[in-house]
Amino acid sequence: MKILVTGGAGFIGSHLVDALIKSGYEVVIVDDLSTGFKDNINPKAKFYNADICNERKIGSIFKNEKPDCVNHHAAQMDVRRSTREPIVDAKVNILGSIIMLQNSLKHNIKKFIYSSSGGASYGEPEYLPMDEKHPINPICEYGVSKHTVEHYLYLYNHNYGLNYVSLRYPNIYGPRQEPENEAGVVSIFVSRMLKGLRPVIFGDGDQKRDFVFVSDAAKANLLALRKCTNKCYNLGSGREISVQDVYQIIKGKLHSNLRPIYARERVGEISRCYFRYDKIRKDLGWKPKVPFEKGIDVVVGYWEKKLRK
Repeated sequence: MKILVTGGAGFIGSHLVDALIKSGYEVVIVDDLSTGFKDNINPKAKFYNADICNERKIGSIFKNEKPDCVNHHAAQMDVRRSTREPIVDAKVNILGSIIMLQNSLKHNIKKFIYSSSGGASYGEPEYLPMDEKHPINPICEYGVSKHTVEHYLYLYNHNYGLNYVSLRYPNIYGPRQEPENEAGVVSIFVSRMLKGLRPVIFGDGDQKRDFVFVSDAAKANLLALRKCTNKCYNLGSGREISVQDVYQIIKGKLHSNLRPIYARERVGEISRCYFRYDKIRKDLGWKPKVPFEKGIDVVVGYWEKKLRK
């Protein structure tokens, strides 16, 4: 089976590509390398340097490769950029996704797996942990654009029969998450502190997040590929961790004395979130396996090796 993975040179997408190839799938990567890296590309995958908003080029790739399934990870994923440049955010995340969906219909794609957002889409919690029935009230443009595509998925399934699964991500962390391109607090803190730089905490550090290791996110995508249900699912750990606690855990791992710098809270960021994952556990058999502290050890090892080069 051939899988077309958009964003396959990026953080989560590249881990997914590795997992797909290890599981015996043939993989085609579409990535414009705006935030992805050639070094992340699995040599066993076929790579196209292409923008998902380029209708002609995307159509040509579908025609030439004839994939069986699409896994759509390419996105504008920076909350801060979405508030500064909402038109860019909407163009990539909404229009780019529609281009992928239109080509999926035209070329008889069997399944469409979509990487959505949990906290950014739900907005400030009305109750915790959040489940899939929680009201959708995003407070940033990124959350609006990512959730909008779920309406198109429902429409394309209802009207045209396109099968899909949408995975609503919490804070995914792990190796290959680049501080310059990602909003990942773990990689940002670890890389800065290993360089002897003080980490920056926006607000008072009491913001709480749900963290899932990248290999667990990749596993959810594999399970979604094997059983398409035409539903949206939360990923989560069922545990909330404050930004201040993230700092303290990393500080302990690094035996560091660096104190954080506190800066003004950023627009569009919610105060708390963590998620129930009962639905995906019941339907697809997914649950997180990597404890947060163990995942931190992996990220520290990755950055120690990278900074020695």
